[in-house]
Amino acid sequence: MITLFILIAILFGAALYFLPTILAYLRKKSNLVAIFAMNLLLGWLFVGWVIALVWALSNDSPTTIIVHSHKDEG
Repeated sequence: MITLFILIAILFGAALYFLPTILAYLRKKSNLVAIFAMNLLLGWLFVGWVIALVWALSNDSPTTIIVHSHKDEG
């Protein structure tokens, strides 16, 4: 019974630690790999975890497409 409790606690802790990565995946972020790397390498620092969380929850900047058509006059 205690082993099951420890296993559940470890899984819950891992899910909480990787919450920024999970949210980035669910939000289909274009920079998921970078968020994962920051979460993995700097997540143990509270500041690194918060930065990864904010990054995961931020909106991706929209892609702007400018179409320029050139018409010959003549």
